[in-house]
Amino acid sequence: MSIQLAISGGSPVLQPGDVTPWPYITEEDKKAVLAVLEHGNMAEQRTEQAEKLKAEWAAYVGVKHCIPVCSGTAALHLCVAGLGLEPGDEVIVPAFTYWASAAAVLHHNCIPVFVDIDPVTYTIDPGLIEEAITPRTRAIMPVHIHGMSADMGPILEIAARHGLGVIEDGAQAQGATYKGQKVGSLGDCAGFSLQMSKNLTSGSEGGLFVCKDDTVQKRAALLEYLGEVVVPGRERQTQKYNAYGLGWAYRPDTLGEAMTRSRLRHLDQDNAGRIRNCEFLNDRFAEIKGVEPPATVEDRQPVYYCYVLGLKPSKLGLQIDATVFRDKFMEALQAEGVPCGMWQRLPVPAQEIFQTRVGYGKGCPWSCKYGREVDYRGQETPRTGEFIASHVYLTQVAPPNDTDVMAKYVDAVAKVLNHADELI
Repeated sequence: MSIQLAISGGSPVLQPGDVTPWPYITEEDKKAVLAVLEHGNMAEQRTEQAEKLKAEWAAYVGVKHCIPVCSGTAALHLCVAGLGLEPGDEVIVPAFTYWASAAAVLHHNCIPVFVDIDPVTYTIDPGLIEEAITPRTRAIMPVHIHGMSADMGPILEIAARHGLGVIEDGAQAQGATYKGQKVGSLGDCAGFSLQMSKNLTSGSEGGLFVCKDDTVQKRAALLEYLGEVVVPGRERQTQKYNAYGLGWAYRPDTLGEAMTRSRLRHLDQDNAGRIRNCEFLNDRFAEIKGVEPPATVEDRQPVYYCYVLGLKPSKLGLQIDATVFRDKFMEALQAEGVPCGMWQRLPVPAQEIFQTRVGYGKGCPWSCKYGREVDYRGQETPRTGEFIASHVYLTQVAPPNDTDVMAKYVDAVAKVLNHADELI
């Protein structure tokens, strides 16, 4: 291993081809998609793939109902609609998430109210939820972020005490568990993403809505197909072309459904590989000064959508702004060939749409007659800000990459930290 940093002209630790990008495509995946194309009747395949995926994902999660859709955001929107929320109703959302969680609330003309995170698990802090509840609150949306389950026990207790619905955002946590129970089966309904980077993927885009209750499912199903009632496979025979509600064109792609069904067959195996790789990283990074591995929580099994690495420049004797060090560290690590980055650089309430409350124009839904004048400009979510400033996400921790590849990740991090003074 070169002593000189790659960013300064040295040889990188990882060479091109050392890391296999996700998702890796198996022969079974190719055959599943090809079978749809060779069938000869795409209309029949649309129905068959959708109905089989519904049954298979519902059985995997442990719920009664599933509706495949075109994105994870669409799946979360169906959760909001399925619970019967109305314009101006409020949904409590963590400040640390991809903003699609809050967008799904806004898409239904409802209002997100943000709560800070537990700094250990980087999921919503149940201890801060009740102070955010108002007479307009209708639901809580815990987000299982980076493959780590939120602390669902106290969240469900709070929801029951206040008569609130619980929407699980499982976009990054397919297969994760809380006290042995799969995420998505704990609340009233849940949305999952099938975007190409996710643990379970269509290879492109897609999403899965799940719920237990028949009424929630019927509301969601109605609005998933432009407000019309349809019988799968018999649209032309039974469809009345009469919209019973304001719906959306959220139907998924048939080839993506076939790919998803194939990927689902080895989801547990893939997740086991992620866990093995990341537990290896946990052990190795615990021995390196200047970084901190993610916490392990006894009652939760994360599935490591990516690996969240904490940075501790003070442990290296460096007095430097956390964000500055994060960016310099990340740039140097990327030069060493480690795939890493940031996908959120601001708490969600600090993003422009909430600071200006542009919404649908003229400040709606906040300033519309059914809304409440929620002002995000003065809202403080310090833990979220501190977390973002001091963490980097290592990606491509899934199979077929193995612990030999992860060992090179460790070597690269150690190399950069050994030259940390050069970064500043």
